[in-house]
Amino acid sequence: MNDILLQVKDLKQYYPVTTKEQGKTFVRALDGVTFDVKRGETLGIVGESGCGKSTMGLTICKLIEPTDGQIVLDGEDITKYGRKQMREIRKKIQMVFQDPYASLNPRMSVYDIVAEPLVIHKLFQSKEDIDARVIELLRQVGLDAYHAKRYPHEFSGGQRQRIGIARALAVEPQVIIADEPVSALDVSIQSQVLNLMCDLREQYGLTYLFISHDLSVVEHISDTVGVMYLGSFVEMADKKSLYDNPVHPYTQALLSAVPKPDPRERKEKIILSGNIPSPVNVPKGCKFHPRCKYCTDICKEAVPERTQISDSHYVYCHRAKEFAK
Repeated sequence: MNDILLQVKDLKQYYPVTTKEQGKTFVRALDGVTFDVKRGETLGIVGESGCGKSTMGLTICKLIEPTDGQIVLDGEDITKYGRKQMREIRKKIQMVFQDPYASLNPRMSVYDIVAEPLVIHKLFQSKEDIDARVIELLRQVGLDAYHAKRYPHEFSGGQRQRIGIARALAVEPQVIIADEPVSALDVSIQSQVLNLMCDLREQYGLTYLFISHDLSVVEHISDTVGVMYLGSFVEMADKKSLYDNPVHPYTQALLSAVPKPDPRERKEKIILSGNIPSPVNVPKGCKFHPRCKYCTDICKEAVPERTQISDSHYVYCHRAKEFAK
């Protein structure tokens, strides 16, 4: 248990809404998410848009309060912590946001953006020490000292994301939640930012929760991969097991859509029928059954329990043992 840095247990995030058909009800953005992340590990979270990936990141960071469930960071249950208690926890867990154009204050210089967490948490007493730390952080993410005087609009998307990473690193966190940090960047810039994140993980012993819809990106950076569908995990495994032996039909469909550079490696794409159900009106039984070609009567009635395929591979599917190779 000492190796586990972050534990999430049955985490739920429901938003109240009113519809003509159902009256007052809830959008089930997160519907019972459970997982552990070990120290120094990178957990990749993948799934279609709207499956709850970003909501999970914001909830774990306590930027939005969870409806139910438990968040344990480094042995400390932070689920019910208020703003004052969370201030100290913020030094342990930080977030890098998806949009580098919206996540930086355009009225603040790069120096002020990176120095702000140092000032808030009173990590340095003198201005000279803060200046030195800001320059050090900028250089660690591949920027120069003179960039500190500039403003966000003077930088490219990749450079802005580096500034966001420097800001997250300022308080020397244990966990960084990266919410699609490269999705808004060109492919060539994506690889630079990913390599930077890998280097920083080695240098600082960071633990990442890496959220993305791009399975190729997740394969590059992750140790363990979790696949989400409609607010819940359907499969989680170490990277090699998941990419070599996907068990859940949804995971198989996602991986079949990943482009292959070598035409000889191309496989037939699995086309899913129908659309993603609304998180307001979640299907009974297995959430995936309306789109699954292997659906049986039990799939329509009973929620699938966790099926262990191996020590590091589990699936939520009634027919998991049948599909496992």
